[in-house]
Amino acid sequence: MIVKPMIRSNICINAHPAGCAKEVENQIAYVQSKNSSRKRTPGAPVSGGSFASSRPLKAVLVLGCSTGYGLASRIAASFGYGAATIGVSFEKEGSEATSGTPGWYNNLAFDRAAKKANIPSVTLNGDAFSDAVRAQVIEEAKKMGVQFDLVVYSLASPVRTDPDTGVLYKSVLKPFGKPFSGLTIDTMTGKLSVMSADPASEEEAAETIKVMGGEDWARWMKQLSAAGVLASGCTTVAYSYIGPAVSHAIYRDGTIGGAKKHLEKTARDMNAVLAKEIGGAAYVSVNKGLVTRSSAVIPIIPLYLSVLFKVMKEKGNHEGCIEQIERLYAERLYAGTAVPVDGEGLIRIDDWEMDPAVQAEVDKGMAALSSAGYDAIDDEHGGNLCDLAGYRHDFLAANGFDVAGVDYSADVPRMDVI
Repeated sequence: MIVKPMIRSNICINAHPAGCAKEVENQIAYVQSKNSSRKRTPGAPVSGGSFASSRPLKAVLVLGCSTGYGLASRIAASFGYGAATIGVSFEKEGSEATSGTPGWYNNLAFDRAAKKANIPSVTLNGDAFSDAVRAQVIEEAKKMGVQFDLVVYSLASPVRTDPDTGVLYKSVLKPFGKPFSGLTIDTMTGKLSVMSADPASEEEAAETIKVMGGEDWARWMKQLSAAGVLASGCTTVAYSYIGPAVSHAIYRDGTIGGAKKHLEKTARDMNAVLAKEIGGAAYVSVNKGLVTRSSAVIPIIPLYLSVLFKVMKEKGNHEGCIEQIERLYAERLYAGTAVPVDGEGLIRIDDWEMDPAVQAEVDKGMAALSSAGYDAIDDEHGGNLCDLAGYRHDFLAANGFDVAGVDYSADVPRMDVI
């Protein structure tokens, strides 16, 4: 069969197996290319489950390992530092005739590459919010004979079932106090429209914190510690986003932002506990805005990102997921110095995005697009103010489409392999 992208309301609902695999290979190649300039020698683990003691990362757990920043975290750990990994994600498997989720193909590609490089990896497909999956991870770590030097928390789910009560909670993307309206752009057509969101109720705000706050992260760390699978000095990091002032009403100051603030408080509380118990640390890393399944449907964000990409590419400091995480590891977490944080204790790897000079240029572009009254963005109308083509490429590539080196006219005989 010939596999083409199926897009509904800025969401791609299928994936290309070969394209997903190629994207994983590209990210691995990028990390490997940085090893020389960073003077890193990842090495491969020796037989018997022991690892070279000189490496800062020997074993890493990535919760939400299949796409975006989670996938990049796993690739950077294994191919930048030679670390064994356990990855957890909840993906739909492909069948012979129907597509799986992009993350399912990404996991297959990662495991294949890790095996070829003699780097241990175990991928678990299941609900990372459940105690059953926590038990599986602990069992696998003990079978591998490893303790985790790093635990990455990169889960992004709209729902979570509380393991203690069995209650299902649902998150919402809504502002507080009053409705929000913002200009957005259709990824494929360039059509501009206004998206609106009604204000959240107190119950919706509380449920969003239950899903996307720090409660589950803390539960993971508590159970891993009790099981003895955290190494001395273990670091844990979760990912967040703050973004520009233009998006704060719908994001940072809305329901999602409330959950992220709870995540940040959790990090501060856990940091004190881990430091006392194992000499460890907990951080939240605020990362750059990128194209994800979630960001594509947030009012104002797609248009903002298309302008941001143009500005940062012109300045030569645009980054994707793998560039961000490789820099996070090399220049923040494992730079051999104290981890730099801001006044709130946050790692700011979004520093290049939030540079005042960058934001000033983005503000100009956004204002020009908003005031021009265009119905759509194309080469003639507003195309010089944003990088819609770059945004569109990232959107498609996240699902295995528009990836250089892949023959999309070739027959895909099965959708359950890569």
